[in-house]
Amino acid sequence: MAEITEKRAILVSVAERTSDLDECNISLDELERLLVTAGGVCFAKVVQVKESFDPRTCIGSGKVEEIRELCLANGISLVIFDFELTPAQIRNLEGDIGDVTVIDRSMLILDIFALHAASGEGKLQVELAQLKYTAPRLTGRGIELSRQGGGIGSRGPGESKLETDRRHLKERVVTLERRLDELEHNRAIMRTQRDRSGIVKIALVGYTNAGKSTLLNALTGADVLCEDKLFATLDPTTRKTELPNGRSVLITDTVGFIRNLPHHLVKAFKSTLDELRFADILLVVSDATDNESETQIKITEQLINELGAAEKTRIYVYNKIDRKEGARSGIIGEMSVAVSAIRGDGIDTLVELISEVVDRTSRTVKLSVPYGEEHVLSTLYDTYGVIDTEYTDNGTLVTVLLDEKGRGQYSKYIQGDA
Repeated sequence: MAEITEKRAILVSVAERTSDLDECNISLDELERLLVTAGGVCFAKVVQVKESFDPRTCIGSGKVEEIRELCLANGISLVIFDFELTPAQIRNLEGDIGDVTVIDRSMLILDIFALHAASGEGKLQVELAQLKYTAPRLTGRGIELSRQGGGIGSRGPGESKLETDRRHLKERVVTLERRLDELEHNRAIMRTQRDRSGIVKIALVGYTNAGKSTLLNALTGADVLCEDKLFATLDPTTRKTELPNGRSVLITDTVGFIRNLPHHLVKAFKSTLDELRFADILLVVSDATDNESETQIKITEQLINELGAAEKTRIYVYNKIDRKEGARSGIIGEMSVAVSAIRGDGIDTLVELISEVVDRTSRTVKLSVPYGEEHVLSTLYDTYGVIDTEYTDNGTLVTVLLDEKGRGQYSKYIQGDA
């Protein structure tokens, strides 16, 4: 038998009709990219056209035997299915195929999350998601799990947590949920403070590896880590920058989306993804060089809607034009811009469009701020375009450009339009 290489894997999928093969292959190609991100290599892809999933193993007995022979002949010890498997199906497949580890798409994504989580909150979110989803599928398999951190499908909680009894697992889940609730409470307080400041909040959203972190750096001068990998960013990063119109904005990078992103993963990162719901403007970022770009935008839109952000103003950013021959930066639609975040092409145009969108609901008004409320003046100067200041007997009269949010926030000081 050939030497076993843990990082080589066989990828498996099922197409219910022949007409579904194209979509099936696209999804498998994406699964291969996930595998590469996790540090693995695709040895072979196996697709079966089958009218219905076999309740025992999902695939037919003939395909199971084909995979078993491939694994034996080539020393393959990892098989990844491009859809969710039940604990029983995993046990049956591992028993039928032999000395292999069987995982599904969700488990592979969780493995990548465990690899890339950097902040304390991110690590807690990943561990909670793994315990809820992965633990029932791994415990009692008889597969050695002590190689945590070094093997695909075994990162994160590891043997010490995955092989403990169910009572301890439940206790750990309760502890993690409590700690995440505390962090979510703190995040809510920070959001409230941002709302009081009146600063416009912008969220970068889109498919994983579309270049959102690179775009954040280009827009704000930040130095956020950027890697050409799926799910390189799990923890939201927020940076403040000033627009040409003098307005300050907060721009937040968020975790990327992917097709067939399991609902439980979206739920696990709810507090992170809530940045979308509380944003004023969404920058929907896509990779202009990807043939699936338009499909990826549709998937992003679906998830935006599911997260309760359907009514948010959107600006569509087609990134990576430096990799596309003959592509030009600049406006390509009413609310669409082509850019190269890494090279800086089109960034000025994007900033101008953001400024226009922010100004669209703005109006110049006069505010009378009583003496003793200098903190209000300070916020106005820091956040909005103060045009003129006049000192009166009753307080400070300022002429300022306020958007709809600002006019609501400072309504008690407004004397009228300037």
